Amino acid sequence: MHALIGHVPASFGREHIIPSMGEPLSVQMKHFTGREDIATLVGAYREYNLLKHDEMVSLFPGVKETIEQLHRQGIRLGVVTTKMRETTLRALKLLEIYSYMDTIVTLDDVDNAKPHPEPVAKAVAALGTEASETLMVGDSSVDIVSALRAGAVPVGVAWSLKGEELLRSSGASYIIKEMEELLTLCGIGNEGA
Repeated sequence: MHALIGHVPASFGREHIIPSMGEPLSVQMKHFTGREDIATLVGAYREYNLLKHDEMVSLFPGVKETIEQLHRQGIRLGVVTTKMRETTLRALKLLEIYSYMDTIVTLDDVDNAKPHPEPVAKAVAALGTEASETLMVGDSSVDIVSALRAGAVPVGVAWSLKGEELLRSSGASYIIKEMEELLTLCGIGNEGA
């Protein structure tokens, strides 16, 4: 919203942004403003994001504990995001989950962003797994579609701002209501929890 002030109608709000979350920033800015030249908008967003980043990011309940347990059980983990590498690494380190990641694929690492299969396929290859045995957990339709196109198993999160139904209709094989449910999907019981 900070970057869009003066470039969108006064009635433009969060409800207009939420459906596009997960898409690359440049795609969103073009969509919101109808402009092709969005360099100044992207610059304004990035400047504000870097300034306010640390106070605006947090983990959803159960995420850190679930990631730790998956890691202890030998499950290889990765992140696939349409965010830039700089802010992705910053967030993962701030939230103390960076050390658990075996691969990180950001917008800077691909030619084609989600929903294209390239980001997920790149992560699957880096993890050394079979796509059909790889779960892609996401909160947007671009996550689900990218996973499907790459042959991975798409898992939606019910706490998505976009709504559980959008993830189902996008093709999610599973919807988890709490992060801990991912353990069951990976065949891990409650022992050692």
